[in-house]
Amino acid sequence: MLASISTKLAFKKMGIPSDPLSVFSSPESEPKKSKKLSKNAPPGTVAGLDDQGDNANAGWPAWMSVKSLPLAVQPWLTPMPPPIPVAKPPTVGDVAPLDRDRQLAFGGGRKVMVVFLRCVGCAFAQKTFLSLRNLASRHANDLTCIAVSHSSAVATKKWVDLIGGAWDVQVVIDEDRAVYAAWGLGLGSVWYVFNPTTQVAGFKEKGWLGSSLAVSLQRTGLYGSGKSAVDVAEEERRARLPRTDAISTGANLGSVGSGAVPADTDSGPTTVMGNKWQQAGAWAVDGRGKVVWGGKALRADDVMDLEAGIKALGL
Repeated sequence: MLASISTKLAFKKMGIPSDPLSVFSSPESEPKKSKKLSKNAPPGTVAGLDDQGDNANAGWPAWMSVKSLPLAVQPWLTPMPPPIPVAKPPTVGDVAPLDRDRQLAFGGGRKVMVVFLRCVGCAFAQKTFLSLRNLASRHANDLTCIAVSHSSAVATKKWVDLIGGAWDVQVVIDEDRAVYAAWGLGLGSVWYVFNPTTQVAGFKEKGWLGSSLAVSLQRTGLYGSGKSAVDVAEEERRARLPRTDAISTGANLGSVGSGAVPADTDSGPTTVMGNKWQQAGAWAVDGRGKVVWGGKALRADDVMDLEAGIKALGL
């Protein structure tokens, strides 16, 4: 008797029927469901189809949501679209685009090298950033170097620290990717990321810091009682996102900008670490605010030749 009771308790805990063979029973042996609607059923509810009874909450468990996926997986999910249409990338001779929030400013005699990173933790983004950092150090008095990241300010700062700091590079945060869109950079195709050339280059690279960055961002206790960097980033994002008219980020590292985006961003993947599908690019802009070199990266592994941009600027 005790064995029978313990067996039933074990089955109950695992969600298994007390009679395992009941799964093979015929439909006639199953209890018939009531066709009556509950008292609080909404208008237009059809009995038997839109049951509001005990199974009303049946479906995917709460833990099987997009937000519950590992942080290192989130960048592979399709992100929310940017708040503005993706423009055509500027070409040589064009005036440098003005983004919605005027994050990037050109002209006034300043020569600028602006680089749009793929995402933090990416080995190709790391190579590009280190190249830009070296140029900024060499031409500190003649050139303004800007790196644009669509990852969160917390993740970008942590990643920059992991690779030795920003030095003379100005880091701009564009989490809703409005600046990327203004410069013609949208999401890449499957071929853009998984073409053979990129895959071979990816195997050779050693600068993949995505997993280490994710672990570091999720470590609790550094940002208050029981909070991680991800918790803080999400709280800051929610504070900027009123339910009726969401506001997204887009500002210099550590500060907050604004821009309307759909209000249902809570249901999508987190943008803490950016997105793997985002296209990268780099442009050189002269003192008059005109593009003299640059374009969109051809593939995810396309580390653009920034030295060519320096020559185009006459440095």
